[in-house]
Amino acid sequence: MQFATESEITAASKHVRSLATTLNQVLFGQEELIDLVITGLLARGHILLEGLPGLGKTELVKGLSKALGLDAKRIQFTPDLLPGDITGNPVLQENNGKRAFVFQPGPLFTNILLADEINRASPKTQSAMLEAMQERRVTVIGETHDLPAPFFVLATQNPIELEGTYPLPEAQLDRFMFKLEVSRNNVDTLEKIVNNRELGTEPEVNTMMEADQLQETLDLVRRVYLPDVVANYIARLVDSTHPGQSSASSGIKYGSSPRAALSLASAAKARALINERTHASFEDVKYVAPAVLRHRMILDYNARVEGKTTNDTIFALLDEVPFQAKETPRTMASQ
Repeated sequence: MQFATESEITAASKHVRSLATTLNQVLFGQEELIDLVITGLLARGHILLEGLPGLGKTELVKGLSKALGLDAKRIQFTPDLLPGDITGNPVLQENNGKRAFVFQPGPLFTNILLADEINRASPKTQSAMLEAMQERRVTVIGETHDLPAPFFVLATQNPIELEGTYPLPEAQLDRFMFKLEVSRNNVDTLEKIVNNRELGTEPEVNTMMEADQLQETLDLVRRVYLPDVVANYIARLVDSTHPGQSSASSGIKYGSSPRAALSLASAAKARALINERTHASFEDVKYVAPAVLRHRMILDYNARVEGKTTNDTIFALLDEVPFQAKETPRTMASQ
């Protein structure tokens, strides 16, 4: 594989900065959140946005689809939603006097799917997304149908403590590259919102990247160089999330999967491109680690009773795991 050149990275980074500027005009005061959303997108990952209603999660996703000029569809997840309402269903049609079932694609067949309030649907309906998010295809009555490329799921969910919500299955959570927490706005941001927005109106968003430009950028991210020492750091960091592998993992019941390591590598490459670098660094991994790991770790009962959170554990792991691996002493046999 030919690694990305400085000129290619510089040109792509310019388009990405324009995209970020546009989205910052859609959602005020959330620069870091928007930066991470763009990072996850360039890494070809699905993103889960969690926060209280009314914080702009849906508006951000809609603005992103307009800025990229991609086909986008929205599914409002409700308790009575069925799997076929997402994937599509076979419909009996008559052609030349013969009747046959013809598959009618559902809203899942799009480039950007906004899964709004995904945790309000039942676990059975949520599981209909598993194959689509991993293999980018769906199987209905034994027939497989490929999804359009690129395909991204940007889902919003309300905190599970709210009434009428269902926790997402661990298998589905693991398919989200990032879980991002949308915080409330401060006074200055609220004032800016009041002065620049009207209830019931959407901000105008221009297309900043064409579909072919986005595809070229996605391909370029894969060609960003990942040094061996950074890959080793990713492996040690993910390994440290398992019980008994580090001091900070004392309150962890279940650690992260290999998919977390792959997500860290892809996101670090995307972060490097955004910062106009041809190689990923330790700092890139450290920056994206909370978003990648927070939904892939389960704390035990004692840790939760003590008030620990996955964020606390992740930051402790980042402090404990060094960038460079410690050299093991040479054995007598190898000397």
